[in-house]
Amino acid sequence: MIRNGRRTTTMGALVAAAGLLLAGCGGGDDETTDTPAAPAPTGAVSNAPTTPDVELVSDGKLTVCTSLPYAPFEANVDGKVQGLDVDLMDLVSAQLGVTTEIRDTGFDGIQSGAALNAGQCDIAAAGMTITPERQQSIDFSDPYFDANQALLSKKGSGITSLEAAEGKKLTSQEATTGEKYARDAGLDPVSVGTPDLQFNALKAGQADVAIQDLPVVSEWLKDPANADFEISATIETGEQYGFGVKKGNTALLDVVNSVLEGARTDGTYDEIYSKWIGEVPSAAATPAAG
Repeated sequence: MIRNGRRTTTMGALVAAAGLLLAGCGGGDDETTDTPAAPAPTGAVSNAPTTPDVELVSDGKLTVCTSLPYAPFEANVDGKVQGLDVDLMDLVSAQLGVTTEIRDTGFDGIQSGAALNAGQCDIAAAGMTITPERQQSIDFSDPYFDANQALLSKKGSGITSLEAAEGKKLTSQEATTGEKYARDAGLDPVSVGTPDLQFNALKAGQADVAIQDLPVVSEWLKDPANADFEISATIETGEQYGFGVKKGNTALLDVVNSVLEGARTDGTYDEIYSKWIGEVPSAAATPAAG
């Protein structure tokens, strides 16, 4: 999408976590949730190579900035933050031998690098598209998810493209790639903080169409209460999500990339993807060339 005082902990053995999975996002600042690293799925345990020390914001914790809600990547489910991003972060925590702490943070502060620079978290996991602009402020992991944009509107709206949205009440999420696509198309969307605010505006008749990451829209449409709405257009963008760390934090970045590679190799990634998204595309989460 066009969505550290530190202490040192020594990495332990890698236990690939269970769970399943592997859309930018908004939320209230400074809410934190501790979650233990996920248990390893059957047949997915391997011995970790020796890894360098990684400096963490809090001893014994991998502090993760995300922006809630952004299902199926991160959302509060039954009182616990869960999703594809969370499952992958639990794998990283297991590799480091620490627990995962989720910090709900405004998306603009995440995508700009401000939250990382201020020491609010070690890593950003927020359904965040890798873009050249963001790479000036954040170091990204290898891509872990391929994402496109979608237009969401009432069934039969006829808004089947951004061009067809001209003159309509369009809503976007602030600081996201979807918003950028809309503005680049000459549209003037009403910018809001979270996908939920977009969807509520549609249901209340305050907006005619919303632009948002396709997986987030697809998840929302699973609720029978939203049966009057549909994906009226899919915009092929070639976007890929990455996890973000503070510029120069190569030690943590190397661990994240190693964990992602291992999860692709041993099938854990596919398990997570299937759990949260559905059928795994043949080329899912393949790192972009170059």
